[in-house]
Amino acid sequence: MEIREARPGDRPAIRDVARRSMQASYSLDPTAIVVAIEEWYDENRLKDMLNDEDKLLLVVEADDQVVAFSDSVRTGDTTAEILWLHVDPNYRGEDYGEQLFEATRNHLRSIGATNLRGRVLDDNAGGNTFYERQGLVKIGEAEVEIDGTPYLENVYAEVDTERIEELELEDGTTVYVDHENQEIGSIDDFHVVYTTREGDEIYGYWCAKCESFANAMDAMGRIQCDECGNARKPTRWDAAYM
Repeated sequence: MEIREARPGDRPAIRDVARRSMQASYSLDPTAIVVAIEEWYDENRLKDMLNDEDKLLLVVEADDQVVAFSDSVRTGDTTAEILWLHVDPNYRGEDYGEQLFEATRNHLRSIGATNLRGRVLDDNAGGNTFYERQGLVKIGEAEVEIDGTPYLENVYAEVDTERIEELELEDGTTVYVDHENQEIGSIDDFHVVYTTREGDEIYGYWCAKCESFANAMDAMGRIQCDECGNARKPTRWDAAYM
């Protein structure tokens, strides 16, 4: 078994693993799965991902074939997200997922992304349990659109309470800003804000440019600061941003 960065020749295998994994893990319409795979992992999209320095595609090769892969993106100077981690159903139960997760985390840390998050559809009970086993904590929820239908997505993160700053809002609400958990903005970084010191739930985002709060992230991962116009690019594929 070998874990390595993906190559151009791995593209058909990546699509096949994603399709088989989603069919086994989610109660999605088969057509929706096909559409999702074509949107996220078509030839041109994968080519761009392999050439994007903020993206990371790692594959597990066993029995002379790709049997698993992780799809990650660096979203801030020290923050990265695992968007998908897929293992071929025929190779589950052999510790490939855990080894791939560790290799992904180590690789991201080696490039400075010390704050890791993971995303998984709420529908995937096994995937949610997987992140909990890796020591991540559910910090919030988001939506991802698949074939025009929104699906609930849980967001997990590594939370270190020692780097949290407590702030009080104008209405008296206390929130907690994580100054080491950041998203790259067009002008300056967005820092993640939690409703509790333990990071149980995301309240919103703190704009480092104007020191104001931006509370909304859409299904594609865009954040917009209404005060200074600072904006975060989407992490998910969106036809409007091609």
